[in-house]
Amino acid sequence: FVVVAALNAVNLTDGIDGLCGSVSLIACLFFLTVSGQYIGQGLMAAALAGAIAGFLLWNIHPAKVFMGDTGSLFLGGALAALAFGINQPFLLVPVGIVYIAETLSVILQVTYFKASGGKRLFKMAPIHHHFEMKGWKETQVVVRFWIITIVLVLIGLSTLKIR
Repeated sequence: FVVVAALNAVNLTDGIDGLCGSVSLIACLFFLTVSGQYIGQGLMAAALAGAIAGFLLWNIHPAKVFMGDTGSLFLGGALAALAFGINQPFLLVPVGIVYIAETLSVILQVTYFKASGGKRLFKMAPIHHHFEMKGWKETQVVVRFWIITIVLVLIGLSTLKIR
């Protein structure tokens, strides 16, 4: 369930230039930091972070290359693998809060739409498009989601016991 949820949640986050990549970069750096005795996990997190950083050099607004389903589904699987690889899949909650919010916004939108006979809870789902429709620029959404991710990564780090 966790792996499938991570795959789909990261995929839903891919919709604005640099959003999925930047949030995933922060998550990879987190897993690099906490990999500790799991050297293979640290190498995987470092390689993934480097690849995403290179991708973001070309993909920050305006995008020149699109990640698409192939890239976002891979990132979701890789993040799930990193979490399970250090035996702490629960860390996907604070680290992946943006992914969770994106997924919940879609679930809530569809459920409310069906239950209300066609009314919408958000202007558009996933939530990053709702904020765009409210007048936020793409770059504003991306930077604010970075900040949320960084704050929750720091909270996640503060709750870990260093071995």
